[in-house]
Amino acid sequence: MDDSFREKLEGIVLAHISDCKSLVSVDRLSGGASQETYRLVIETSGGEKQLAMRRAPGGEHAEITPQHPGLDVEALLMQSALAVGVPEPEVYYVLQREDELGDGFLMEWLDGEALGARIVRSPEFEAIRPKLAYECGKVLAQIHSIDLDATGLRARLGEISPADFVEQTWERYQLLETPQPMIDYVARWLMENLPEQHEMALVHNDFRNGNFLLSAEGIVAVLDWEVAHIGDPMRDLGWICTNSWRFGVSDPVGGFGQYEDLFKGYEDESGKRVNPDHVKFWEVFGSFWWSVGSLGMAEHFRSGPDKTVERPAIGRRTSECQVDCVNLLIPGPVEMVEASPGFTSVDMPRTDELLVSVRDFLRNDVMEETTGRTNFLSRVAANSLDIVLREMSLGPIHQARELDRLQKLFQSNEDLEALRDLLVLGLRNKKISLDNEALQSHLRQTVVNQIAIDQPKYSGLKTALNNA
Repeated sequence: MDDSFREKLEGIVLAHISDCKSLVSVDRLSGGASQETYRLVIETSGGEKQLAMRRAPGGEHAEITPQHPGLDVEALLMQSALAVGVPEPEVYYVLQREDELGDGFLMEWLDGEALGARIVRSPEFEAIRPKLAYECGKVLAQIHSIDLDATGLRARLGEISPADFVEQTWERYQLLETPQPMIDYVARWLMENLPEQHEMALVHNDFRNGNFLLSAEGIVAVLDWEVAHIGDPMRDLGWICTNSWRFGVSDPVGGFGQYEDLFKGYEDESGKRVNPDHVKFWEVFGSFWWSVGSLGMAEHFRSGPDKTVERPAIGRRTSECQVDCVNLLIPGPVEMVEASPGFTSVDMPRTDELLVSVRDFLRNDVMEETTGRTNFLSRVAANSLDIVLREMSLGPIHQARELDRLQKLFQSNEDLEALRDLLVLGLRNKKISLDNEALQSHLRQTVVNQIAIDQPKYSGLKTALNNA
């Protein structure tokens, strides 16, 4: 953090923060994959006070798009939400170009917990968890009530219909050229089950466990408005119910609550009835959307510029979302592959022993000697080696069975890659019915056995086996 940055920032807080005497300290809180976050301490006549600053990476002026309307719009969203009763920090000042610090804004500092895993498990929140789904429903109803015209948000936000949202996500996946038949199956299901009626309102688009601050008394602030848009408000209710955000706990709403409580909170605040089937559509969409997003992370690794070990590891998480879609749409019996020696060299040490030695070095020695991001990436790398070890043991038989099923389905002796392409094409051009029982069984066997390789501790695998 250079002197010029601090000097400019001090000038801003002195000019725009009431009763500010000086800037005491500035701390960058995270690397910020999408935005930078800082904690500021200022001196006032009443003592020291903390502020927060959200800023574009590198202090740039970001390109404005319908999908990413900009930090000044994010500030406007937070101000508009606060005005209708949504828990939010007060926004004090939005950075201007003449400030020479890039896009961003200064806001009130609020304390609370944002880590989803802690929210669902920490004893600190034991009393609030049974009430939290209802509170989330009320907050979402308040967000959806915001007047888009009176606030000026209609002119600043993109608008997207359910059909366009599905089609855009499906097209983004197809451009990756990574055939995943279950993704195409779900895309077809979504297009054939679009909501018959829906309103158009402000949609937060990322309201979930992990994107709000929580205290022992309740929600303190709704965070991360950067992908808000105008669309079907039930998208928000479905997203907070998506299994990826339950953090291993079975309760469907964020891992802490029940559908009925979420819907009741929404209905009591809005006066509008919630259709559970409408919400299920968006819950399915949530897993579909994130399955594509995960594959996009792997593409970032392949094409650059981000070659970190984290990207391909996230890419493998697409199977988590796919098994969630299996559980929602085509549950049923599954035959699990038994572990076998798999491929390994006959030399000493064997291939698996080499992998175990590197994995244990990362998980024990490197993690013990490091902190921060290096420590985190060491854990990711060790976990990736666990995937490789499981794939060596389970993968050959798993793929052999997948090939056998596809050859029977298409009455063809072509190889696995060609038959996967054929299945994907048949789903996309609608020549294969979604009700085909052989197809459903094949997808279920393939996806459930794949998650046993990629992430056997994921809750969706247990659900799939219980459904069987």
